[in-house]
Amino acid sequence: MTITAACDGSCLGNPGPAGWAWVINDETWQAGGLARATNNVGELLAVLQLLHATAHTDERLHILCDSQYVIRSLTEWLPGWKRRGWKRANKKPVANAELMRALDTAMAGRELQFTWVRGHAGHALNEAADRRANAAATAIQNGSEVETGPGYPGHQPSLAAVDTLVSADVDSASPTLF
Repeated sequence: MTITAACDGSCLGNPGPAGWAWVINDETWQAGGLARATNNVGELLAVLQLLHATAHTDERLHILCDSQYVIRSLTEWLPGWKRRGWKRANKKPVANAELMRALDTAMAGRELQFTWVRGHAGHALNEAADRRANAAATAIQNGSEVETGPGYPGHQPSLAAVDTLVSADVDSASPTLF
């Protein structure tokens, strides 16, 4: 069996209040947010959170993203970054390196497929993930509670700080559900 999920991030300002979400269907989804992050951090966190939520399964994971940055980072660039000590080809540090390391660890041994979908083009799962990520970012901005969702069956999310996973160029990150 294959689990198909859409992942998306949202940022109100860049950096600014940010949200992330993954959606499998109306009954299986999760969202969260950060007080200050970039849209790329939101996008990456959505994938990381999906990987954590489904880690207890043996199912293949088909991840739909509207972010070329996320897909290319995780499927093309990551091996080179690791070989170069988390440096890009131009010898500059990889953006969001701690988050990329966490994703690398979470992807190890998993059967994954990433597919790019055009954002805001009517793809039902992508639109659902976008709405949930935007709602999380809006809740953070307004100081209200983020609707985190039911999560994935059999996974018990726990509170964990994501501060160390956020790129050095984004300060004051607030922890959210992991």
